[in-house]
Amino acid sequence: MGLVVEFAVGSPGRCPVAEASERAGERVTDVARTSLRGDGAITEEFRLPAHASVEETIPDLDAVATTESETIYRFERDAASDCVCEVVERIAGPATDVRAEDGTLFVTVVVEELATVRTVVERLRAAFDGVRVRRLTAAGDTDDAVASLSGEGLTGRQREVVRTAYEMGYFEYPKGANAGDVADALGICRSTFAEHVAAAIGKLFEARFDADAVTPTAARR
Repeated sequence: MGLVVEFAVGSPGRCPVAEASERAGERVTDVARTSLRGDGAITEEFRLPAHASVEETIPDLDAVATTESETIYRFERDAASDCVCEVVERIAGPATDVRAEDGTLFVTVVVEELATVRTVVERLRAAFDGVRVRRLTAAGDTDDAVASLSGEGLTGRQREVVRTAYEMGYFEYPKGANAGDVADALGICRSTFAEHVAAAIGKLFEARFDADAVTPTAARR
């Protein structure tokens, strides 16, 4: 089993990675962390385009390598409960991806059950503002055996309804829009919206279970 979850935190507190993305106006990727020292200090590194100089505006941030295209920044911090990544990882396990954009921090992990997602959201909201689940998908959906999950089996109208619902946050936890909001945006009644969503989800689940029968290691919701 497995679910890939991406948590987004709009106000992650004193986070150099998020601060750098906001000050530079650039997306921060390739965030790497290590803790090899006995005192518990954690070293983090991330990359930014070379033209985005931020070390002078963020305390304790050092530019350790620069090429024509990018700069690698490094900083050290103490292990702390006010770090978004540590809150997530203590509950859900190691992050598979950490990035930041416009001051928002995104942390991706793989969990076994939805209860873990709820616990992470609760803990994050107790310490930070702007917390939401940005993405929640089944692990292993990139396998050829589950290609039908891309929506190829849906009608054009079903794809439109599901896509609109997704873009409006209907499938997020908590919801960014309710059924009435999406139905209004599509110009249909709520019952019609519900019928389209139910039919689409039924097809996607059918594809999911058929794929599981072919690929035993595929994750089930």
